[in-house]
Amino acid sequence: MGQSLTHKLLESHSSGGNPAPGEEIGVTIDQTLTQDATGTLVMLYLDAMDLDHTRAETSVQYVDHNLIQADFKNPDDHLFLESACRKFGLYFSPPGNGVSHPVHMQRFGKPGKTLLGSDSHTPAAGSIGMLAFGAGGIEVAAAIAGEPFYVPMPKVWNVRLVNELPDWVSAKDVILELLRRHDVDGGLGCVIEYSGPGLASLSAMDRHVIANMGTETGATTSIFPSDEETRRFLKSEGREDDWQELKADDDADYDFEEEIDLASLVPLIAKPSSPGNVVPVEDIAGDEIYQAYIGSSANPGYRDFAVAARMLEGRSVADGVSFDVNPTSRQLLATLIEDKSLEALIAGGARLHQAGCNGCIGMGQAPATGRRSLRTVPRNFPGRSGTREDKVYLCSPETATASAIKGVITDPRTLGIDYPKIPAPDLSTANISLLEEPPGIEEAKTLELVRGPNIKPLPELKPLPKTLELPILLKVDDDITTDEIMPAGTRVLPFRSNIPKISEFVFDIVDEGYVERTSEHDGHAVVAGKNYGQGSSREHAALAPRYLGLRAVVAKSFARIHRQNLINFGILPLTFSNPDDYESLEQDQTLVIDDAVDQLGDGSTITARIVETDHEMTLRHDMSDRQRKLVIDGGLINVLGQ
Repeated sequence: MGQSLTHKLLESHSSGGNPAPGEEIGVTIDQTLTQDATGTLVMLYLDAMDLDHTRAETSVQYVDHNLIQADFKNPDDHLFLESACRKFGLYFSPPGNGVSHPVHMQRFGKPGKTLLGSDSHTPAAGSIGMLAFGAGGIEVAAAIAGEPFYVPMPKVWNVRLVNELPDWVSAKDVILELLRRHDVDGGLGCVIEYSGPGLASLSAMDRHVIANMGTETGATTSIFPSDEETRRFLKSEGREDDWQELKADDDADYDFEEEIDLASLVPLIAKPSSPGNVVPVEDIAGDEIYQAYIGSSANPGYRDFAVAARMLEGRSVADGVSFDVNPTSRQLLATLIEDKSLEALIAGGARLHQAGCNGCIGMGQAPATGRRSLRTVPRNFPGRSGTREDKVYLCSPETATASAIKGVITDPRTLGIDYPKIPAPDLSTANISLLEEPPGIEEAKTLELVRGPNIKPLPELKPLPKTLELPILLKVDDDITTDEIMPAGTRVLPFRSNIPKISEFVFDIVDEGYVERTSEHDGHAVVAGKNYGQGSSREHAALAPRYLGLRAVVAKSFARIHRQNLINFGILPLTFSNPDDYESLEQDQTLVIDDAVDQLGDGSTITARIVETDHEMTLRHDMSDRQRKLVIDGGLINVLGQ
């Protein structure tokens, strides 16, 4: 039996472990990616480790999230990141240069390489045959220092694409179809590997759209073969020499197989407030909108903007609609200027914003209270837009633009115009002058980090106590996101390098009294439903609660990245052996784990009890020996410093 592409790349980058599904394996990392919302902590970790220079083949730091300079905090952190790049040997992509994922794909991505990024949408690089993972920043710091990345051995889910997309249906509708079928946890523990004759009609940037939002299914990563389209893309970026053909064997064995007939798809839309809440656009057509928004790492390609420009030619945005255009890079913006697409967008009433993540992460472009916003971003979690009572829908550029023109949710097939056919550009306007190369190692040794007043030292994380007696300070339901644990947006993200301050916002969206309750106890626990911690890789959603005293989360199940982030900061991730025990736990009860350290050293379960009811239960941790050591020692930074 032949091998999948996933297994081929895992085998060529193996760093030990048991390659059985669910067992922890080590993966050697070729490239690393950090962005500014998570990168400041990465650089603080590297400084704490006394690293002299990156050990990875290529490491890049992007400034794309925190671009609003309302005061000193963001620009100070940008200077800190630039100085850290020079000191530790990373490329630096400054503010305004673009969103990390498409820029990395264009400038550094190489088929067959591994990539680890401190951003959950790093799997977008799978669009050109890379094996790319999102992870917490401390794991990326470890990879920069030359350590392997550890991940549960995934199952491989083959999605075979056949035929071609019809007019007015695009790549966003492909991944929305997968989310419609399987929801936000359907890909847990899997790599989604695409194949089939339908690939021939999808450009590299179309594939980027699909691989990017594969994260929303809970998948470990997504990957496409490296084929002639990949070669064409790299040639258009002046990097054809980086191409190699990569594909699965014809008789490859997969754990799951599924087919999507591209020709059968219709325009789709994810309703508030989950990427998995997908329906056909025609089902909700006619509902009034306030905002339509194109751009983000989920729809970053030239065609995603050019198709909107062609649709607006001779037309204008409806009265009362804010049509926000969010370019994803300076390179893209230059191309849109050259071919007059930007002129058409502006003439049609679009609002132009700087190249970056912006509204996708709640940094500007927030919608009005309770008004509908149609966006081509990857997530519509509650409050992520920057408006607490938001109503964000996820859709294609075609649907967003048609709706902006009409002023109501509109199936683009009903617009009454010919579908604009946008070929992939043969030669990109590649402006790489703003990508700063790092100095040599000897010069780097003489450099100092530039620290602003908002950059605080890393908190001390104490080892796990022998016995845990933890009040349950919060109980939550299924599918709690990291956006709900640690909000983003203009209020919060500027404090990403200031853990004491950012901790004041933990669970603010869910329970405004949580932080105050933590001040009354030395340690505490949280109880949760299934898929706890889905969404962003931001480790602040683990580190900030840990700073407040969180020592254990008991959940029905965890999202992969967040579970590892909890472990990385010495927090016990526990699951119920008996699902009924979730109902027996209540806020303000006290969870006791006697001899916690000894119990962790013996098997994959521990015994706990509730003081108030004297109810005893068996909880699972299912951690590897390596992970148990991290929790017992208080976290990965303590282990790396040993």
